[in-house]
Amino acid sequence: MRYEAPKSLDQAVALLVAEKGEARVLAGGTDLLVQMRTDVVEPALLVDIKGIAELREIKDEAGGFRVGAAVTGAELKEHPKLKAMWPGVVEAANLIGSTQVQGRATMGGNLCNGSPAADSVPALIAAGAKACIVGPQGRREVAVEEVMLAPRKLSLAKGELIASFLLPARPPRAGDAYLRFIPRTEMDIAVVGCGVCLTLDAKDVCTAARVSLGAVAERPLLVAAAAAALVGSTVDAAALDKLDAAARAACRPIDDKRGTKDYRIKVAGVLARRATQIALERARKA
Repeated sequence: MRYEAPKSLDQAVALLVAEKGEARVLAGGTDLLVQMRTDVVEPALLVDIKGIAELREIKDEAGGFRVGAAVTGAELKEHPKLKAMWPGVVEAANLIGSTQVQGRATMGGNLCNGSPAADSVPALIAAGAKACIVGPQGRREVAVEEVMLAPRKLSLAKGELIASFLLPARPPRAGDAYLRFIPRTEMDIAVVGCGVCLTLDAKDVCTAARVSLGAVAERPLLVAAAAAALVGSTVDAAALDKLDAAARAACRPIDDKRGTKDYRIKVAGVLARRATQIALERARKA
């Protein structure tokens, strides 16, 4: 295996394009290094992007924030403006592993690991985040929900990598939240995860919403029907009932040791309700 630590995106892309064997990008390495030690993957080339300055920055952009793909969860938590604007995204990123792991783990790695149960991904989808993908053909912006196609399968072409995420400006009276259910109290993989973002008008009527579910399908889902259940309502009991039903209907989970299909479907509705209520309170206070 060859290890490279480029100092620019152009160098990183050139390395990935030139490699004829399997190439992997190392951001935090909290998933990749474990997979390498257990022989799940055996890359011919490892491209460490931690030394690329652009990928380590959090910058104001268009009223929102551009977050480098190699920014750690711990660094997100220490950014007061980002945490105030998108608390659900920051909270989700800080559910990845232990405190020590959060000092290395990144949202870019969490997405590109290709797990349907990734914690930061539903929160990013709910926030309407876009991924900036850089490759031999230049740069392109893609909605986060379009990056993962199936377990371990991404929509990235050869030589491409995720450079950053654009979290848009949050509208007035908007709030977001992310919740997950796990078998243990900490450091486990989500049985179900749910991200919600909603916007209220002056009369507390929901004017826009996005709902995303993780660990209930082959990829994290943007659930338009669940969002539609909230829009036009005051997020009352009837709207929450419709949300619950829409969230359950969107699920297509598997049975595994963490939960049965039926259990995951039920939990999806419960988490959608709870995350929505947290987002609602944040929107009212915004």
